[in-house]
Amino acid sequence: MEQTDKVYLYGASGHAKVVLDIARKACLDVPCLIDDNQQVCELAGLPVVHAADGLSPIIVTIGNCQIRRKIVEKLGKRDYVTVTHPAAIKADSVRLGHGTVVMAGAIMNPYVEVGNHCIINTGASLDHDVKVGDFVHIAPHCTLCGEVSVGEGTWIGAGSTVIQGIHIGKNCFIGAGSVVVKDIPDGVLCYGNPAKVVRNNID
Repeated sequence: MEQTDKVYLYGASGHAKVVLDIARKACLDVPCLIDDNQQVCELAGLPVVHAADGLSPIIVTIGNCQIRRKIVEKLGKRDYVTVTHPAAIKADSVRLGHGTVVMAGAIMNPYVEVGNHCIINTGASLDHDVKVGDFVHIAPHCTLCGEVSVGEGTWIGAGSTVIQGIHIGKNCFIGAGSVVVKDIPDGVLCYGNPAKVVRNNID
């Protein structure tokens, strides 16, 4: 299919390589990437520019939740694109916010709601009625069971499992491989099986 629509990726990193592949599979043309690092001038054969003036629509391709949020705040009012890999499985009732990216192999079951500028990474599974706030990163092969809710700005590390009905607060970091069996308050670092709060998650 001919590529006609353009999108610009903000963040020239490994994560951007994955989003670039998804954008191309969605028949989007990516003329260049944007990055604040003046030393980065090329990625995956594409030029990297260092200012976003006049460039729109955009996907912010930065894995870190807090940095992604700061970039969106800096950009101000823009158009953002949501993309889903064709190998993801998404129920008809799923709702995705703007600027969100869904990677290959992700599964989102009925009535899942995902906020703006989120990452649903490779092979993640979100069961029925899961609610995900803005600027969340669900890392590869996480499992969120039914009716789990995740507050904005939270990172859930690779291979973690969150049992049904659990609420995870805002701006948390859940370490890789964790098994979350109790609600987690805002702003903490938490990991283990079962997952336990280790300390406040200070930037």
